[in-house]
Amino acid sequence: MAEAFPDVKKIVYGGPKSRNPLEFKHYNATEMVGGKTMKDHLRFSVVYWHTFSNPLGDPFGMGTALRPWDDNSGSLANAIKKVKVAFEFIEKLGAPYYAFHDRDVSPEGATIQESHKNLDAVARALKEEQDRTGVKLLWGTANLFSNKRFMHGAATSPNLDVFAFAGAQVKKAMEVTHELGGEGYTFWGGREGYSTLWNTDMKRELDHLAAFLHMAVDYKKQIGFAGPFYIEPKPMEPTKHQYDSDAESCLNFLRTYGLLPYFKLNIETNHASLAGHEMEHELRISMASDALGSIDANTGDPLVGWDTDQFPTDIYLTTKCMLCILDMGGLTTGGVNFDAKVRRESFEPIDLFHAHIGGMDAFARGLKIAHAIREDGRLASFVKDRYASWNSDLGKTVESGKASFADLEAHAFKAGDVTSNVSGRQEMLENLVNEFV
Repeated sequence: MAEAFPDVKKIVYGGPKSRNPLEFKHYNATEMVGGKTMKDHLRFSVVYWHTFSNPLGDPFGMGTALRPWDDNSGSLANAIKKVKVAFEFIEKLGAPYYAFHDRDVSPEGATIQESHKNLDAVARALKEEQDRTGVKLLWGTANLFSNKRFMHGAATSPNLDVFAFAGAQVKKAMEVTHELGGEGYTFWGGREGYSTLWNTDMKRELDHLAAFLHMAVDYKKQIGFAGPFYIEPKPMEPTKHQYDSDAESCLNFLRTYGLLPYFKLNIETNHASLAGHEMEHELRISMASDALGSIDANTGDPLVGWDTDQFPTDIYLTTKCMLCILDMGGLTTGGVNFDAKVRRESFEPIDLFHAHIGGMDAFARGLKIAHAIREDGRLASFVKDRYASWNSDLGKTVESGKASFADLEAHAFKAGDVTSNVSGRQEMLENLVNEFV
């Protein structure tokens, strides 16, 4: 099979002074940052769905993407051909991981049995390419939202037949992910929500979703899959409200149904902004429950109210992300997964390289800046000093859960009116960060 990108060689590190658009300016895979290589810190992953399967359509127009390797037949032969193209791209880019939905890599058949058979055939091709290139699977997942059968949801559908179909599909996707050595498995509830409460029994749907996920936990143990499960929060689109609307909602759901020990969160920037949060907020909330597992690296347009899935180029954003990740000790089974797509106007195959190079460079810069801020220590020291009063005997008693209102009252009587507040110094801290950016 001829190369799909014959004019592109291996993307190499050219350094900040390089003017070659097909060279990295900041991402140097073997460069050591804080005792670890950039490659190991960032664990970059290319997504199959946007990069190799997205036609670049939008609600107002058909797809514009020029993808010479895709004959749009939806055939198994074309899917296997696309595998070769995908791994040529990933290998030339130098990303260590990829991620997929079952229906992105494999065509849906007339029956679920045929769909399973198709997925097995594509999985064999994926395994061959993994072995050839050394590229690994970050995580797999099942598409439980595109087919019309999932119009009312999958695990939360009012139709038991749909619930059962979804279970069969996830079972197979988990098996294939396990066979391919996937380091995790993600649940993204694309339609697990509601458009109106007039026709919705919310409590029953949540109970069904929990039962579905408990079945997944049981099957994970049965097949010996060691990787974590991830939940990916998203507040809306296509439904008015999704049950996994943000990190706090997901964590509350998991705790309520006894699922938290088995799940971590995969946090996406564009989903965070749609939920009315900063990415940093969603990361910190997840970290507070020891539940941050992986991130989807993208961004949205602040003037557009839907999930635009743009590649990240904002250095402040990537710095904040990497500060969080470094603070938690780094990613282990998760990674920086580019759930991002080129713009509809960037329709040529070469644009896929430009987009990924830019995203990888942005995160490499964020990593180096975040490491430098941590090494400098002033930001962390300020935060630590701001909470110094909690290091007192009373503060320690409160934090240990042993204090009472009577204890607080006694302290307030003795201390009198509060005169000990100090400035939060927001502007000074923003200036401090700017020293590094």
